[in-house]
Amino acid sequence: MAEVSTPTLEGVSFTLTEEQKMLQQTARDFARREIAPVAEHYDRSGEFPWDVVKKGQELGLTILNIPEEYGGIGANTLEECIVSEELAWGCSGISTAMTINNLSALPVILGANDEQRKLWLGRMVDGEFGAYAVTEPGAGSDVIGMRTRAEKKGDKWILNGSKMFISNANVAGFFTVFAVTDPEAGHRGLSCFVVEASAPGVSVSKHFDKLGQRAADTAEVTFEDVEVPEANLLGGKPGKGFYLAMQVFDRSRPMVAAGAVGVAQRALDESIKYAKERTTFGTPIYNHQAVGHMIADMAMNVEAARLLVWRSAVMVDELGANTKFASFAKAFAADTAMKTTVDAVQVFGGYGFMKEYPVEKLMRDVKVFQIYEGTSQIQRNVIVRELFRE
Repeated sequence: MAEVSTPTLEGVSFTLTEEQKMLQQTARDFARREIAPVAEHYDRSGEFPWDVVKKGQELGLTILNIPEEYGGIGANTLEECIVSEELAWGCSGISTAMTINNLSALPVILGANDEQRKLWLGRMVDGEFGAYAVTEPGAGSDVIGMRTRAEKKGDKWILNGSKMFISNANVAGFFTVFAVTDPEAGHRGLSCFVVEASAPGVSVSKHFDKLGQRAADTAEVTFEDVEVPEANLLGGKPGKGFYLAMQVFDRSRPMVAAGAVGVAQRALDESIKYAKERTTFGTPIYNHQAVGHMIADMAMNVEAARLLVWRSAVMVDELGANTKFASFAKAFAADTAMKTTVDAVQVFGGYGFMKEYPVEKLMRDVKVFQIYEGTSQIQRNVIVRELFRE
């Protein structure tokens, strides 16, 4: 009898490698041991969680995507997503405070030359923070609508404008800033610079008092006649900023979506735990179909969101681009997380409305996932564009 070969699915796997499992467990242990126990404190105080962040730095959690040759961990996008989900399970505000470095590193990783990478990534490896500055008071998802200008004067660029809702602005040593260098060139007129936070003319507002993710610093950054050396221009020449920003979105949106999955998973876990303990009419409330089915829907959608995140991450790691799937993941995970946390509050009933129970914080924290890194509506615009381009 002829030997029958076992069919394989090339490139399709839902199993993490042993190294990825170890990374996941490290992040999971850190979230449960160091983040979750202090999440309520930082939510109430709005302080930057320096004690937690410094412990995360010791594990390399703030330099995940920096290549090993520059001193970082060298994690790929999928591995970043795995870590992001676990940390956000503990507190998405503290997670944002820790992982925003990975976002601010991306323009340097993708657009810098070797000398620039050694300098800026090296400073991150040494413990310094960067901040990513794209959004403006009148231009969020509309990147082409930004008004911050950089004009060439001699061997320097003069930067003027302001950036809004910038994460880690008050703790950053430098900013990766996108600005208009040629107002007549449309999207080809954007460029990206690294700007020292200590440069004359740079000012940062007091951090904003936010609905959720209160542990994450968020502020406005203003640039008034800031001199930026030519050596701080990324991309090799002016006009590369738009393409660089789009490359960043392909990689950052899966990671942000993974954070939303982490919050949703926490809401699901809390709902299951509570529904086992809480009894009405002589039985745990999960036995009531209205509650049980609500939790079942949570579980299905959280798993679906996770799989979309993983696929979008693997696509960018293997193909270098994943615009459509990045938007699939970002929109679906954010919307799923919002509904999951709202339903978790419903499962808890009156207790869900009280601050001493965790789900009201999860609901507040997760709302911003439908807003930053491109709103859920913008993601749908991107999806429509990509579908009809095909």
